[in-house]
Amino acid sequence: MAGGIREHHGDELPENHEINVTPFIDVMLVLLIIFMVAAPLSTVDVNVDLPASSAKPAERPDEPLYVTVKDDLSLNIGNDPVAREQFAANLDRQTEGNKDTRIFLRADKAVDYGQFMEVMNLLRDSGYLKIALVGLEAASGAQQAPASTPAAPAAPAPAASPATGGAP
Repeated sequence: MAGGIREHHGDELPENHEINVTPFIDVMLVLLIIFMVAAPLSTVDVNVDLPASSAKPAERPDEPLYVTVKDDLSLNIGNDPVAREQFAANLDRQTEGNKDTRIFLRADKAVDYGQFMEVMNLLRDSGYLKIALVGLEAASGAQQAPASTPAAPAAPAPAASPATGGAP
């Protein structure tokens, strides 16, 4: 028979105890397609053969010695400004002549690479070969602070692998 005959003539429909999973399957298939299309777009297309590093992260000393190159190319050892002529003498006084002291070198973004290398050469010529480059740890995709807002100097982080002998 093509049609069923109702035995009761009320407006009530009989209860259906089955779960309809068709909308759930449709939603899952749409999500699968979206992820299949989006996954290749999130990869980088530049092929780079990265070197492996076996260096252990350097332990941070209790009293790190920071050398700072400001945007006007002036030098600071710790918080004290230093002239370039007295740089080596002041550095020896701060480290008590210990040439194995790790120097944490940080520079303003506006400092030219050539000027930065001159400071690294000053350190190397003074006999300090353990130089760690310092930068701020930023989350990927985070927007940079506006130029008028000063960066917070409270949390500098040393680079993963320190540069030695003037080579960054």
